[in-house]
Amino acid sequence: MSAYEAVIGLEVHAQLKTQAKMFSDAPVGFGAAPNSLVHEVCAGHPGSLPTVNGQAVRLAIRAGLALSCALQRVSVFSRKHYFYPDLPKGYQISQYDMPICWGGVVAYELDGEPRACDLTRIHLEEDSGKSAHTGEESTSHIDLNRAGTPLIEIVSEPSLRSPEEAAAYFKALHQLLVCVGVTEGVLAEGHMRCDANVSVRPVGQEAFGTKVEIKNLNSFKFLKDALAFEIRRQTACAQAGEVIEQETRLWDDTTKQTFVLRKKEGAADYRYFPEPDLPPLVLDDAWIEAERAALPELPHETRARLQSAYALSPYDAAVLTANEGFVPRLDHAVAMGANPKAIVNWLTGPIAGAANAGEVALCGDAALSFEGAQGARVPLGALVDLQQLVDQGRLSHNLARQVWAKMLETGDGAAQVMEREGLEQVADTGALARLVDEVIAANPNQVAAYRKGKTALMGFFLGQVMKASQGKADPKQLQPLLEAALSAEPH
Repeated sequence: MSAYEAVIGLEVHAQLKTQAKMFSDAPVGFGAAPNSLVHEVCAGHPGSLPTVNGQAVRLAIRAGLALSCALQRVSVFSRKHYFYPDLPKGYQISQYDMPICWGGVVAYELDGEPRACDLTRIHLEEDSGKSAHTGEESTSHIDLNRAGTPLIEIVSEPSLRSPEEAAAYFKALHQLLVCVGVTEGVLAEGHMRCDANVSVRPVGQEAFGTKVEIKNLNSFKFLKDALAFEIRRQTACAQAGEVIEQETRLWDDTTKQTFVLRKKEGAADYRYFPEPDLPPLVLDDAWIEAERAALPELPHETRARLQSAYALSPYDAAVLTANEGFVPRLDHAVAMGANPKAIVNWLTGPIAGAANAGEVALCGDAALSFEGAQGARVPLGALVDLQQLVDQGRLSHNLARQVWAKMLETGDGAAQVMEREGLEQVADTGALARLVDEVIAANPNQVAAYRKGKTALMGFFLGQVMKASQGKADPKQLQPLLEAALSAEPH
């Protein structure tokens, strides 16, 4: 056990789900041609004046409500000064000493254990542009498409103590903000990214060590790996008596190491002062109550409901909640009369696997349908019908999966596919008895061994009959027939 412990706080930037930028009507987009989504305000043209995006404010309110923050009726925008080529104004419009939200909490789970991390604040701000350094030429390229994109920054207290806790916190925050519609949450497109502040100190010491910031971590794995390396690095420095410097570092996923970007600035270096071109932001009851009414069921509420209403395990409830579109499909399937656990098995098994492989998509239409790779759509009701065929004993689970694959190819109903493909389970005892007799006659040595006490051979016989029936024999009907035939005295 290490003599040192980590102290971790996270600053998560979430891109708000708006059509326009924070302080102009320039459009927000990803993948557009460089510098094609830029208006005068984003480019910092002299004389251009910012105006606040009302939708961004509404989404910040919604985030604050979902995270149990104290909403501030009056907040103030400030100028945060620093010089970098992709910041054309020479300052970022943010919030400093009077943010839109104070406090709050993020509830998360680690290894099935519920935990919580308090928040310091949430504030509104705009994003900077992007610098591209190709390494193939002596110049850098500046793309201002991202400049002015609306963000909220969620700042945690330094209450996390391990990379695993930090990753679980980030996942829970991501899930919550996507659930309530604050952000699209596509990490690969930069919708959420994390700056991690980490220090180490001797176990039992209350004073913090020297803080190092790791910038721009846009995946849960990068966050976990970067923190693990940085904790090892700082611990080794502390044990060797070396000075740990306050600095900003970046994570290199190729070398699996952090490296120095710059010495860390303090708040005084940014020369904050209130933005003179924007009045204080004043929230009224109508705005707040409208966003409170827009809040859907929150993930932790959904997990509790699924366990209570459908007797699901905490694991199943967590998997369903983590996959967008699964919970409404379960709720609607149950309303159609389906067994909850059976639908859960479909969703978390073959459907989740196919969705991850890009072989099926969940459609947002009224039928809550599934779309196969060839474009055929299968409504949720057809999946319920398929499971009813399993419940009736007309299909085994393996045969049902074959039928489901054909349904996604053709869009046909379950019974139609089953009958056309000849996949209905054989449950007729006469037909099964004939198959059993054929298998016993073809395997006299195994029969003799079974009758001498090697009863583990039952699995062999079951497999042979299933093979002979092309997988269509009903196992529930089959096993008693086999046991009776194998126990009978030879003629």
